[in-house]
Amino acid sequence: MAEALRYDPLGPSGTWHRQRARLLVYGLLTLFALYYLLPLVVVILNSFRDLPDISRAGLIGLPSSFSLSYWPIAWSKFCVGGTCAGIAPFFFNSVAMAVPATIISTAIGAVNGYVLSKWRFPGSELLFGFMTLGVFMPGQMVLLPWAVVLGWLKLTNTTAGLVLIHCVQGLSFTTLFCRNYYVNIPDDLIKAARIDGAGFWRIFRKIVLPLSPPILIVTVIWQFTNIWNEFLFAVIFSSGTHQPITAALIALSAGGTSVHQYNVESAAVLIAAAPPLLIYLFGGRYFLRGLTQGALK
Repeated sequence: MAEALRYDPLGPSGTWHRQRARLLVYGLLTLFALYYLLPLVVVILNSFRDLPDISRAGLIGLPSSFSLSYWPIAWSKFCVGGTCAGIAPFFFNSVAMAVPATIISTAIGAVNGYVLSKWRFPGSELLFGFMTLGVFMPGQMVLLPWAVVLGWLKLTNTTAGLVLIHCVQGLSFTTLFCRNYYVNIPDDLIKAARIDGAGFWRIFRKIVLPLSPPILIVTVIWQFTNIWNEFLFAVIFSSGTHQPITAALIALSAGGTSVHQYNVESAAVLIAAAPPLLIYLFGGRYFLRGLTQGALK
């Protein structure tokens, strides 16, 4: 039986061809991965290299010596936009923007998905279609309306204004994710709860939310990463010390000199990229699992 299961109708040549094809695929994937990761490796190495070493050997090269001193400089002493306080203030601006915007947009998206999937009303499908248009709408189309709204609300050049923007802009994604996930919850569960006297919020708390962790993890990771890395709104609607870290990075200076401190700048870039990288490093498997997992799996 074992010999029959191992029988190859193409013979040894067929096995050899499959092995070559597998090696070719793995080899190409390895090359693509190395090509994709090369810029990150260069930035990491440069963050530990001395400036004379970089000037002598170029940006791409192995360091002749390692030094951790450039990371504290980038954090608390480097000059950004004329302020020599490092990137720490801008980092905390991004934290103050991304964390509440992620929580609020995810919470509202979960309620929207619940309503549009289990409490349908006339025109709910049309409303859902209009909401999902925001997924495909480029940010440049809403710059002028947001400028007017922020002016009316006196939120121009504030972290609260950026939180508002990202909450509203993210509702299309969070509603889409949650609604498509909640559709898989059997309607009989909701009907039975309503017959037993449970209302809108009790059903949401007792039935829907306990089934929601997979999609909520996906939504939180997606929202936090997009909000943290967002650049357009950060540049247009903030300036000076109110900027998030993505906007502040373009103002990296070399202390008023013409010499670029590539080692300190590389450390600053890595600090700015650390939160989303860490989230994907520790939560990436949950992200993929949440995208493919059914509500009652």
